[in-house]
Amino acid sequence: MTIVYFDCYAGISGDMTVGALLDLGVPLEHLQAELAKLPLPPGSYVLSTSRAERRHIPALKFDVAVHDHHTHRHYGGIDAMIAESSLADSVKERARRIFRRLAEAEATVHGVPLDEVHFHEVGAVDSIVDIVGTAICLDYLGVTEVSAAALPLGGGFVETAHGRLPVPAPATAELLHGLAVHGDCGDGERVTPTGAAIIAALAAGTGQRPAMRLERIGSGAGGKDFSDCPNILRAFLGTVEKAAGGDDPVMVAETNIDDSTPEVLGYVMERLFEEGALDVFFTPVQMKKNRPATQLSFLCRPEELENLARLVLAETSAIGLRHYPAGRIVLERRVEELQTPLGPVRFKLVSDGGLLLRAAPEYEDCRRIARERGIPCREVMEQVVAWRQAGGGAS
Repeated sequence: MTIVYFDCYAGISGDMTVGALLDLGVPLEHLQAELAKLPLPPGSYVLSTSRAERRHIPALKFDVAVHDHHTHRHYGGIDAMIAESSLADSVKERARRIFRRLAEAEATVHGVPLDEVHFHEVGAVDSIVDIVGTAICLDYLGVTEVSAAALPLGGGFVETAHGRLPVPAPATAELLHGLAVHGDCGDGERVTPTGAAIIAALAAGTGQRPAMRLERIGSGAGGKDFSDCPNILRAFLGTVEKAAGGDDPVMVAETNIDDSTPEVLGYVMERLFEEGALDVFFTPVQMKKNRPATQLSFLCRPEELENLARLVLAETSAIGLRHYPAGRIVLERRVEELQTPLGPVRFKLVSDGGLLLRAAPEYEDCRRIARERGIPCREVMEQVVAWRQAGGGAS
C-alpha cells in the first residue's frame, strides 16, 4: 500500500499540495495533458514551476497564471464537468469528493443550496486546477492512502472576494471540524479553503504520523515567506508492507430498507462512493410481514464510519444501522497507462508479492475508444487484452 503523509507544520494550500506532489516526481507534462481533458476554454490558464527557497530551505513553487476572468462557475457545473470528463475514474472520484467538501463548507457559511455555491472567476480556475491536479498527481504516484499532520490555525485577517475575514476564514474553519489543529504558528492565513478541503476529503487521519517505509520526500513552496517558519508543505511518500495474507481492518455497516425508491438507493450508492466508501452493495431480503426489502451494505475505514452512517440516515428512510469490524485480505493493485494501437488505455494490474496475476483494461477508456471509432466496446476490450498478452507495451 502506497501512502503519502502531508507534513503541514506551516499550513497547506492547493498550489503547495500540487507543488509537493510534482516534487515527488510527477512530470509537469503529465499534469498538463491530464488537465487538458477538462473542457476549460483554451488558453484560460498556464502552468509553470520554479525552484524557490523559504527560510533557506529549497522547495518547488507551482503557479497557475489565470487568463479566464469572465467565466462564473457554480459547484454543480464544476462537478458535472469533472464527472463527464475522460479523466480516470479514481481521479474523478477524488476530485469530486474534494470539491464537494469545499462546496458544502461554502454552502453552510453562506446559507445557500449546494448547487448554488459560486466560485469567483480566477478562484474557480485556480480551484479546478489545484483540486483536479492533486487528484491527478496522487493517481500517477499510485497513492492509496493519505494522512496529514495537525493543521495550524493561523490568525489575523485575510482579504477575500467577500471582504475582510478573520483567519481561519469561515469556510476553512468549517472544513477543519474533526481535524487535528494547533496554534503554534503566528498570524497569517496558513491553511486555505482548498488546502483544508483536500485534507478533510482525503486524509484517513490527521495528527498521527503513519508507520511506513519512506521512499521520497517532495516539498511545495507557499506564496508567502513567513518569518516564524519555512512556508513549505512536505509530502512523505512511502509504502506499508503487508505480509502475505495480511489483514486489512475495515468496518461493515448495513441496514434494511423497505420504503425507499430505486432512484434514492442509486443516489445513496453514488454519494457513499464519493465520500470514501470502499464498497457499496444491495442485497434483496425478506422482512417481517413478508415485505420484500433491500439491505444496503457498505465497507469503509473505521474513521469514516460515522460520516457515512449519517449520510445514509439523512438520505434514506433508515432509522438505524448495524456495524461490525471485519478484515480483508487484499492483493496489490496499481494502474498503468499503455499506448495501444487503438489509443491510450489504462490497465489495472493485480499482483501478489511482486508476481503479476492479471491485467484488466479500464472500462472507461475502452468505452471512449468504442464511441470514437464506432466499434463494440466488447471488441475494444478483446483487442487491447490480446495486444498486451502478445507483448504490447513491454519495456
